[in-house]
Amino acid sequence: MHDVTLSIADAQELAVSILQAHKTSTENAQHVARALIAAEIDGQRGHGLSRLPSYAAQSASGKVNGVAKPVVLDRKRAAVRIDALNGFAFSALDLAVSELKTLASDAGIAAASVFRSHHFGQAGYHAERLAEHGLVAIVFGNSPKAIAPYGGNRGVFGTNPIAFAAPRVNDIPLLIDLSLSKVARGKVMLARQNGESIPDDWALDEHGQPTTDPIEALKGTMLPMGGAKGAALVFMVEILAAGLSGANFGYEASSFFTADGPPPGVGQLMLAFDPDFFSGGSYFIRLEDLIVEITQQENVRLPGSQRTLLRKKAEQEGLPVSSKLMDELNGLSKR
Repeated sequence: MHDVTLSIADAQELAVSILQAHKTSTENAQHVARALIAAEIDGQRGHGLSRLPSYAAQSASGKVNGVAKPVVLDRKRAAVRIDALNGFAFSALDLAVSELKTLASDAGIAAASVFRSHHFGQAGYHAERLAEHGLVAIVFGNSPKAIAPYGGNRGVFGTNPIAFAAPRVNDIPLLIDLSLSKVARGKVMLARQNGESIPDDWALDEHGQPTTDPIEALKGTMLPMGGAKGAALVFMVEILAAGLSGANFGYEASSFFTADGPPPGVGQLMLAFDPDFFSGGSYFIRLEDLIVEITQQENVRLPGSQRTLLRKKAEQEGLPVSSKLMDELNGLSKR
């Protein structure tokens, strides 16, 4: 089957129309579509258009409140607590970014927690937008159970991504975005949708055995990156994203992929720092010194540095979408 190519604008319009047709408000559909298309552009297809069928089904069933408007529930001088009201995470995190831009500029540092939330896609998408406003950002999120504690065989934690973004003077922000599983679970979901196998070191089946079958992998557990150290980081993020926000832990959260059951109710935590304040004004010069020291070595590439090329390519050539997924999306848009 051949790929179909969509322009960025057409992909955005398609995503909005599908969500609107499945009980999602126009405002929320736009928040979600921007994030999904950004992931698609950056080559993170597991967080892109492939998510639309499950998002639409969950909004239609009421598992996600497609018309929810997130609210700031509590506020202190440099912190806010946001209730996503069991809606899509992107609307709540867009609110958090807006709040943090002001709070961090005033206080030097600011934090936002989000609870009763949902899948938040590329963690780096949220961190990068803070960095575009001159702030150093760290984002944590938890997700439904997918990783067992080290030495265990039953999922307790999610894949629990971390993202870090650092602003630069004359370049796009430095971005580090990683799932704490060996690969993001979205890649397994994408393999299932495409009828493809996966490497045998990504996941274990429900019996604790390595598997190349994405269907069996989704029934079982993902392997953490870095063995025991990675599992410890997963534990840490679970506390930061869910424990601090009052959200559901991974083992309490329902699936991001199915339309049945209660809302997942997961959490996120965002931190923003004013780099000029903390560095006494030296941050931007010193960061470039460090980057020069790194990149003068052969065969070294900064994390996230391919984004510029991928974004230019998407603007010029559009976005390739598999014909199988395109057929499914076209069907959803007509309902």
